Amino acid sequence: MAVIEVNNLTKDYDHGRGIYDVSFEVNKGETLGFLGPNGAGKSTTMRHLMGFAAPQKGNAKILGMGCRKEYAKILENIGYLPGEVTLPEGLNGYGFIDMMQGLRKAGNQENLKKLTCIFEVDLQQKVKRMSIGEKRKLAVIAAFINDPEILLLDEPTSGLDPVMQEKFIEFIREEKKRGKTILLSSHMFAEVEALCDRIAIIKDGRIVSVVEAAEVKHGLRKIVEITFKGKEDYKRFLHEKFEFERMAEEQLKVDIVMEDSDVNEFLAVIVDYEVESFVENPVTLEEYFMHFYKNDRKFGGVSNGKNH
Repeated sequence: MAVIEVNNLTKDYDHGRGIYDVSFEVNKGETLGFLGPNGAGKSTTMRHLMGFAAPQKGNAKILGMGCRKEYAKILENIGYLPGEVTLPEGLNGYGFIDMMQGLRKAGNQENLKKLTCIFEVDLQQKVKRMSIGEKRKLAVIAAFINDPEILLLDEPTSGLDPVMQEKFIEFIREEKKRGKTILLSSHMFAEVEALCDRIAIIKDGRIVSVVEAAEVKHGLRKIVEITFKGKEDYKRFLHEKFEFERMAEEQLKVDIVMEDSDVNEFLAVIVDYEVESFVENPVTLEEYFMHFYKNDRKFGGVSNGKNH
């Protein structure tokens, strides 16, 4: 059952900025990773899911309700952690949490104590005196305070130190065990690999791939390096219907991306060629991601580490 539905969502801000025909679903109890660099369209999609923006085309629904029209009802079931946190500096931590509980018409003092302990936040401290990391932790508590069934997490570990990042990941693992439905937007490979069941890769405002995390994690996708004996076979093979990762004419080598389901087709084709050798290498998430971004001059990269 789809809890989050995004259908052909489009918002064009001109000059190549925006999201275009974005479509995906997040099923009940599933964690979908939304992977891409800054500026790819992750936060724009999140804002539409929160009802903060109106699309020019398409729609977004949560629990079957339109995110723009039925925002108030949806808010009661959602925990939202924005990518950029702006908090009212005149309040202390308690005041901010009280304000958020009032907006959601829900709250749980026992849950507040638990979250405060896990994330080590002094709620008596004024927001204006908090560091970036402390403000981030306060926003995390606000997102989880009403024990929501649905979580929209936009770059959730941004601003957290490595120790707190690990605590957050472990906390999300526990939430997953409790059956929470999670959309996790990130540019961190380690974070996505640790938490997600499926991964949607976004580039220039468009979804370019949705893949099962297990396919990447357990090496079900592979790069096969083929070396041909002659140039004629090398050139002829380039017309085959495979996903080419790399071509090196001088070495008579090609790399193709292949799934387990492609093996029989590959074997049926390759017997017609004179091959010097072929080698299989499992594809990491980073390698799979870079397949879509390797020729993008604007791309500044995403991180495979745990520090931002």
